[in-house]
Amino acid sequence: MSAAASRRSLGAVPGQVSDDDGGVPGRRRPRAEGLLGGAAQPTAPKPARPRGSAPGAVRGAALVVAVEAAAAALLALVLLYLTLTGSPDSVAGALGQVVYVGMAAALLAAGAVGLWRVSAWARGPVIVLQLLLGVLGYTAAFQADRPLIGVPVLAAVAVELYLLATPEARLAFLDR
Repeated sequence: MSAAASRRSLGAVPGQVSDDDGGVPGRRRPRAEGLLGGAAQPTAPKPARPRGSAPGAVRGAALVVAVEAAAAALLALVLLYLTLTGSPDSVAGALGQVVYVGMAAALLAAGAVGLWRVSAWARGPVIVLQLLLGVLGYTAAFQADRPLIGVPVLAAVAVELYLLATPEARLAFLDR
């Protein structure tokens, strides 16, 4: 049987997309929908998460990270001021420091918001940032002889890691 005869026997017209639209009789699908597929059906709405479901340790951790973000943003502004008013050896290097500290402040702020909302993605990056801040605090306190800078950073890191390691904080993120 030829292709034209088989199309006539099936009721298909040459150059026309089939009319199989998933069970809605009398509806013709556009050519693009037939070739590329139609839009997906809407999914069921997400269940509403109860407000205030974050334990106190997670809220405290979010506040500590928010304070660290504010301190990093303030440090970025001070570095920018010193770069613009002073004469650094390398302007590009000094501006690079400003950008890195500003990015750290933005990441810490995003982590604080994520912890406050008990978002599943927030805990891991905040822990990694705390470990990096711990290394920087140790370096400032003991190797650079700046204990007034390094010791508060180490204290904030220790408090943050403790709060995120409490059983209630781990269970809060386990349920998500």
